[in-house]
Amino acid sequence: MSVETLIFEKGAPGRRAASMPAMDVPTGPLEEMIPGSMLRAEPAPLPEVSEIEVVRHYTHLSQRNFGVDTGFYPLGSCTMKYNPKLNEDIAALPGFARIHPLQPEYSIQGAIELIYELEHYLAEISGMARITLQPSAGAHGELTGLMLIKAYHQSQGEGHRNLVIIPDNAHGTNPASATLADYRTVEVKTDARTGGIDMDSLQAILEEHGNHIAAIMMTNPNTLGLFDGNIVEIARRVHEVGGQLYYDGANANAVLGITRPGDMGFDVVHFNLHKTCSTPHGGGGPGAGPIGVSKHLVPFLPGPLPARDERGYHWEDAGPQSIGKVRANTGNFGVLVRAYTYIRSNGPDGLRHVAESAILNANYLKHGLASDYEIAYPITCQHEFVVSAQRQKEEYGVTALDIAKRLLDFGMYAPTTYFPLIVHEALMIEPTETETRETLDYFVEIMHQINEEARTQPELVKTAPHTTVVGRLDQALAARKPNLRWTAGQEATR
Repeated sequence: MSVETLIFEKGAPGRRAASMPAMDVPTGPLEEMIPGSMLRAEPAPLPEVSEIEVVRHYTHLSQRNFGVDTGFYPLGSCTMKYNPKLNEDIAALPGFARIHPLQPEYSIQGAIELIYELEHYLAEISGMARITLQPSAGAHGELTGLMLIKAYHQSQGEGHRNLVIIPDNAHGTNPASATLADYRTVEVKTDARTGGIDMDSLQAILEEHGNHIAAIMMTNPNTLGLFDGNIVEIARRVHEVGGQLYYDGANANAVLGITRPGDMGFDVVHFNLHKTCSTPHGGGGPGAGPIGVSKHLVPFLPGPLPARDERGYHWEDAGPQSIGKVRANTGNFGVLVRAYTYIRSNGPDGLRHVAESAILNANYLKHGLASDYEIAYPITCQHEFVVSAQRQKEEYGVTALDIAKRLLDFGMYAPTTYFPLIVHEALMIEPTETETRETLDYFVEIMHQINEEARTQPELVKTAPHTTVVGRLDQALAARKPNLRWTAGQEATR
């Protein structure tokens, strides 16, 4: 019997972790409550375990998890930075943690006040007129923002506008959200020299489709980690043909307190509060994707919106042009509490320091890796950058995926691989502002070691990881045909 089997297969017949009290409500035969065709012929073959076995099982599983609390997590474009525990403490306060979305206004004055103030903070940070905190995550925010843009164009008698311009280095959610909002997409190319939008490509699109352009979706800095210096001119040209500018806030960690999307010319902004403002994210949640809008789009915001008068705080109807509610009034409230705490803890100067430190750390890493890895765009980056393992692949047969897997052996999570798609063998690296210089130096040291291993022991890298509980999986098979069902007697495999 393997060690893995001893860890996973626990229990014995008749063993119990808890005794349930007798039911205190009348019950009849199961056949009267559940159709006979749906009853089991025999009990399910589930593990029979004691309480200590249950506790040890789940504690052991938790110790296998990797997160920012256990190691370096340089996942490009996702801002997996340390999450201050103060924020968790505040979100756990009973007055915040135990409220219900449908409670009457008088009983949740503090919660509405927090949402009211957070809206004003985010409006100031982004340069927008108003914010809705309802959307549950970034992609939900994208859809909400595009719905606002659609409603605006329809109100102007321009419902024929059905195209959204999306850069070829954009996040995958951008074209997905546009499609879901019933738009068609058109791709604008990246300038090979600057890493920003190719202005000739943009101009050609505007000249050909101008009357049908609804919006352009951009991240600035973009997914290459580069700030587009042409943004004001891009805004002028898109507005000139009647389009709107949508700001994907995934990379807002780089601009806090330095510049604002509203000042760049954007009409709609979404925040990923679960990235920018500290909430841990992954595995489908938790998240929050507030949407900010310029003054002309305010009438279309989802409602109700938080308001304040002599009576106190209350919910205010958004008006007849509102696109309607996209979630509960209080949004994903626990995430909003954490974001509010993060902003109040840092203050204006602290938020700027966050961005400046993130930029400094990214450029420090970029220069540290430049001797062994090709820098996709060797100019000053913002909070993240992209290297290419194309040379390692051509000379040693070692791919970006191999390098990413080998990093796991050293107790670090891998950067984002093969994205953006315009960079061959891409590794997108974001150190964030919360890592120490010692951690960054260690990462650089290990990346140089892996490059040397690729040269001298390529099979070591190509078969990594070697020290993790689970070895290299068939990723395509795991994604398309995952085995999620436990079967009695089934051994856990490495």
